[in-house]
Amino acid sequence: MIKGKKVTVVLPAYNAAKTLSQTYSEIPFEIVDEVVLVDDKSRDNTLEVARELGIRHIICHDENKGYGGNQKSCYNKALELGSDIVVMLHPDYQYTPRLIESMCYLIANGLYEAVLGSRILGKGALKGGMPAYKYIANRILTLAQNILMNQKLSEYHSGYRAFSSDVLRSINYMANSDDFVFDNQMIAQIFYAGFEIAEITCPTKYFEDASSINLRRSSVYGIGVIRTSFAYLLQKLGIARFRIFNQNGALSNQKLLQ
Repeated sequence: MIKGKKVTVVLPAYNAAKTLSQTYSEIPFEIVDEVVLVDDKSRDNTLEVARELGIRHIICHDENKGYGGNQKSCYNKALELGSDIVVMLHPDYQYTPRLIESMCYLIANGLYEAVLGSRILGKGALKGGMPAYKYIANRILTLAQNILMNQKLSEYHSGYRAFSSDVLRSINYMANSDDFVFDNQMIAQIFYAGFEIAEITCPTKYFEDASSINLRRSSVYGIGVIRTSFAYLLQKLGIARFRIFNQNGALSNQKLLQ
């Protein structure tokens, strides 16, 4: 715990057998109370590795639900466990678990309710091997989103995040896509709910066993990102209404978990 707050790390896993042990070994268990791994019907032995490591809370999807669908199961379980701070860490070792403490303390000290590990602050992205086309796309999409959403994030596309339970209970994440745009929709929901988001410099690694999406799926993701930002703008202006920003839906979701 940190200052009496229960900390849970969630691992949305898919074919992570080769990197799970290294990721898990660097989790700072002096402050982390629970670890939840959700296996999205991996085709390798991710589940066997997770059990060998002694991960206490393992959820197995009977069918592949996608990256967003995996996270929904992660957050539902974390809230069910009574977590106060929830950290989403990819088990592919692309993001270092050694930042968990710094991210959690920002929340535990009441400074922010959500924290992103940014690859763009500093020079971590290119130094870590991010492909040039992904870096350029990241910068273009982030600029467009900052304009449309009137924010100042260095990037919207990091997969390393920490949230207070208040954030997760306030947004309707169950209404989000089951695909990769889920992450972006969550950021839009958090801003719409009135929370601020902190960023912390995060080194990253691109290597053969790290998860990544191909050019086609990246293009689909980019379109979804722009659609999400326009939805946020239109909702803010009162021109249209979108289900993902329905906070009453968030309350209904949480009642189902109780």
